[in-house]
Amino acid sequence: MSLRRAIALLSVTVLLAAATFALLGTSVDKGAGPIAAVSSDRNTLIEHGEYLAVAGNCASCHTAPDGEYMAGGLAFDTPFGVIYSTNITPDDDSGIGLWNDWDLLNSMRHGVSANGDHLYPVFPYTSFTQVSNEDVAALYAYLKSIPAVSSDNRNNDIKFPFNMRSLMAFWKLMFFEPGAYEVNENLSTEWNRGAYLVEALAHCSACHTPRNLLGAEQHNEKMAGGEYSDRVAPGVTRPWSAPNLTASTRGLGPWSEADLEAYLKTARNEFLESFGPMNEVIMHSTRHLSDTDIQAMAVYLKALPAIDPPEPSQPDSVVLGRGRTIYNLHCGTCHLPTGEGDPEMAPRLNKGSLVVQADNPASMINVILYSPKAPKPALSPKWREPMDEFQYILDDEEVSAVATFIRHSWDNNAGAVTPEHVARQRAE
Repeated sequence: MSLRRAIALLSVTVLLAAATFALLGTSVDKGAGPIAAVSSDRNTLIEHGEYLAVAGNCASCHTAPDGEYMAGGLAFDTPFGVIYSTNITPDDDSGIGLWNDWDLLNSMRHGVSANGDHLYPVFPYTSFTQVSNEDVAALYAYLKSIPAVSSDNRNNDIKFPFNMRSLMAFWKLMFFEPGAYEVNENLSTEWNRGAYLVEALAHCSACHTPRNLLGAEQHNEKMAGGEYSDRVAPGVTRPWSAPNLTASTRGLGPWSEADLEAYLKTARNEFLESFGPMNEVIMHSTRHLSDTDIQAMAVYLKALPAIDPPEPSQPDSVVLGRGRTIYNLHCGTCHLPTGEGDPEMAPRLNKGSLVVQADNPASMINVILYSPKAPKPALSPKWREPMDEFQYILDDEEVSAVATFIRHSWDNNAGAVTPEHVARQRAE
C-alpha cells in the first residue's frame, strides 16, 4: 500500500475514529491514585522513580539540546511530520504540575493525556503500557520532585490528516493493546526482569522493530531491526538503522551474554563500539543501571528467537574489486586486512558486527560519511585515533563499493549497497 492510499484510507475512517474516540479516549477511574497503594516513604519513592526514569531514558527525549532538564522541545522527524517532545517538569502552566498520579498512569497505560487528547506513539506508550502501577507511582513522585521549568510546548508540524488526534482512536483499535506486564511463570525471575526492562521501560522495540505504513510496530518481525530518523550532523537528520537483536547470525547470534553486558555498561565490546543515537541510550541510561539489571536484560535478549533477513544476492565482482582497493587504501591499516580490527586502533568488521551485518545499511553508510561519533565524555578504553569522515573524500559509488566489499568479505554475508543508498544518507 502506498502512503497516498494510506492517507486516503485514514481520511475515510475519520467518522469511525470519532465514534470510537469517546470509548478509547476515556480516562481510568480517578479514585485513590496508585501512589496510595505504595507503602514506601516519599524519599525512597523518589529515589526509585529516578532509577526508573533512567531505565526509560526519559531525559534523552524530553530534554532538547541546550534545553532545561525534562522541559521538552526535542524534534522527532517521522514520515508523518515533525513531533516535539513535551515539558514533563512540574510547572503548572506548561508542564505536568496539575497532573495527578492517575493522569501519568493514563498517559503511559492508555496513551491519553490529562486533557483527554490521544497521544502520538512517538511517546512510546505502546511499550510503557506494561509499566506497573507501582513503578508509575514512583515515576510520578520523581517527576514532581524535579525543578519546574516554564517552557511552552512547541506545536507539532504534522501532515493532514495525521494532525487529527481523533484518528489515533482508530489507530489504537487496530494496533494497540494496553495492559501491565504479566509475569511468565514458566521462565526465571531473571528472564522476567529482563523482559520487563527491555519491553516496558527501555522500550527497545520502538527502534529495533520495523513499522508499517501507519507507524505501528510489525510484531511478526519484533526486534529484527528498524529504521528511524536522527541527527547525523548539527541540524541534519537522516535515517538510521537499528540492528537485529534476535539470535540471527546477522544479529546477536554471535554475541555472548557477557558481550551484551559489556556493551550496555561500557559502550563497547570486541564486536562494536557505540556511536550515533545509541550513545544517548548507553550514556544516559544503561550504564547507570545495576549489574543485576544489565545481566537480566542480556539474558532476555539472548533468549529471543532468531528472525533472519532475506538471503542477499551476490554483488558484482567489479564492485567488490573496487571496494577492496578502497578498503586497503583507507580502512585496512586500522581495521586490518582481515577485518578483525585491533584492540587499540579500531573495532572488528568481521562477523559479529551488527552494523555491518544489518539488512538496512543506513547506519553503516552514516559511519563512513560522517564518522562514528563516540560517546561524550569518552569511556575508557578508547581508540587511539577517531575515524575520519569520508563524505568529502569518497563519492557515492566509492562509498557503496567499499561498504559492499566489507559486507561481503571474510565471514560477512549482507546485502549490496548501491549509490542510491548512499545518496539517501548524504547531507546536501
